[in-house]
Amino acid sequence: MAKTLIDIDEQLLADAAIAFGTKTKKDTVTAALKEGVARKKRALALARLAARADAGDFDLLLDRENYRR
Repeated sequence: MAKTLIDIDEQLLADAAIAFGTKTKKDTVTAALKEGVARKKRALALARLAARADAGDFDLLLDRENYRR
């Protein structure tokens, strides 16, 4: 783990600590970074899945007579 000196908006950090339920600045920043990375990975996976759906990759899975919305 590396030590890095950065400027952080104190109010934003306080809001993040409340949102994540963290007590220390280190824990808050770590939680925010982990959540940001996980959210981006999920968004990319969803985009890839949507692209495959648009390409018709899942059409064989649909039983059009019994398909419900």
